[in-house]
Order: sequence, then structure tokens, then C-alpha cells
Amino acid sequence: MHVFVLGDVSVDLIYFLDRIPEPGEEVPSSRALMMPGGAGGTLAAHLASLGHRVWLASRVGHDPFAEVALSQLRRVGVDLKYLQSDPEQNTSSVLILLLPGGERSMVSAGGASRYLDPALFKPRFLEGMEALVLSAYALVGGPQRQYAMSVLEAARKRGLPIFADLGTGAVRSAGRELLDLLHDVPYLLMNQQELLALTEKPSISEGVAELRGWGLENVVVKVGALGSIVITPKRQELIEPYVLEHAVDTTGAGDAFTAAFAHAIMEGKDPFTSARIGNLAGSLAASAVGAQGHLITVQDLLQEK
Repeated sequence: MHVFVLGDVSVDLIYFLDRIPEPGEEVPSSRALMMPGGAGGTLAAHLASLGHRVWLASRVGHDPFAEVALSQLRRVGVDLKYLQSDPEQNTSSVLILLLPGGERSMVSAGGASRYLDPALFKPRFLEGMEALVLSAYALVGGPQRQYAMSVLEAARKRGLPIFADLGTGAVRSAGRELLDLLHDVPYLLMNQQELLALTEKPSISEGVAELRGWGLENVVVKVGALGSIVITPKRQELIEPYVLEHAVDTTGAGDAFTAAFAHAIMEGKDPFTSARIGNLAGSLAASAVGAQGHLITVQDLLQEK
């Protein structure tokens, strides 16, 4: 399948800590890594690894970070002809403080990604495309937002399947406005923190009940160790997780889920089966360090029965 992906490309600066330092405190890191990341880049890399032809629209700076950020994308053959280069802004970066067990805290710098120039987008970019996969970070602000709006408009006119993944930072910045922009997309994906923030409800069950009244088409809520919840106009189901004994790093696990879910839908599977495949992909991604440390393959997905 031919897939157009829109979203951030970044460098992840990963520090392995026993605990998060208090304000004013310095703590030692047992290890530090610089790895490719960003929701757009990670989605594109997984989809290419799954055998799709992928075109990525994003923006990087003229700096050493750009080579790191693009390294996996180039390795798996993502087409970068719609990648822009910014002469002033640095490549986007994320500081990740990684704790034992795979949980983490993050600090992000939007950088060049936010300056994706909308004047350079042409609707013909979507000619021959069979799906759009969008990270909602592209809708947060800056010129990138208008680029994303133009891509969405062109995709709707062509009747393309659209998969939109929200992202915690995007929800924090734009809130329910994201739903105004994405209310009609066929597939909307979020995690439980994003669900609770959007619905302003104290529990997952109450948040899901609220979502059902919003008239959305197909919604998937990633609920971590509980698996995922699929909500369609006629049915709602909790999809059990694929359990791994040792999670190493949960960074990018949600992006792996979204890519595998989109892959399964494009292969003709229903949303419930697709979410089960997404659960497997998310768990496998968490078995390696870095958002793109374990790129999902078709062989990986054969483990799902």
C-alpha cells in the first residue's frame, strides 16, 4: 500500500535513571543514548518495515541531529522527497528520562518540525496514495498546523482512509479543538491519559461513555497493561493485551500500535482484530530501547493468533 505520513521527526536523548531528580538536584545516569524518534518518523518507519511504500512530510534542521533523526527512515526506505530542511531552526529533539521497568518522563523541543512550510504542499502529493497516517502533533501550532489542515482537506476530498493519533502533548496544547479538526476521520487513536484529558472524566469507563456520545466513527483507546478499547457505532470491546515479561522502554510503543493497527486495517481486517495486532506491536516495541529500536515486521505479527 502507498501511505502518506505527516508528523514530527526528532532526535531522542535518552538517559537511564533510577529516579527522577528533585528540583535543584543532580542524579547520575547509568547510560545515555542518542536515537531517532518523533511520532511522524516512528510511524513512517514502522509502516515501511511492514512492507508499505511510505512518503513522509516533515522538516529538519541543518545540524548533526538531522542525520540521527533520519537514520532509520533511510534504512527502511521511507521516501523523503517531501522532507523540508530548515536553515534556522534546529531539528526537533526530546529529552527522555527512562526509569527501570520502561516508564519515562519527557521534555520536548518542537524545533524545525513546527515550521513545516504549508506553501510547499500540493494536493497532487496524495495522488496514488491509499491512506493518510497523521500525528496530531502536526495540528498543535506554527506553520505545520496549516500544512496539516491542507493535507487533511486534500485527503478528505480523495476519500482516503485517515488514521489520526492524538499524542499527549498535542492534547495538552490543543485540547478538544483536536476533535473539532478530526471529528470525521475514520480512525481516531489515543491513550488513556489523552482520553481522560479530553473528556475531563476521572476514570476510563466514564471517559469511554462520554466518547460514545460524541458521534465519532471508530475510536481506539490504548490503555497500557489493560490492552486497548475499540469503540465503533455498534460495538465496544476491551481487547486483551499481549503481555511481555520485561518492558525495557515504552517510548514509541503507542506509535508502533498505531502503525500496526493501520497496517491491519489496510490489509482488510476489522478494527477489533486490528487492535489485537496493535497490542502485540506495542508490546514488542517496548522490548527494545528507543522509539525505533524494534521496528515491527510482518514476521513479528505472525505471533498474533
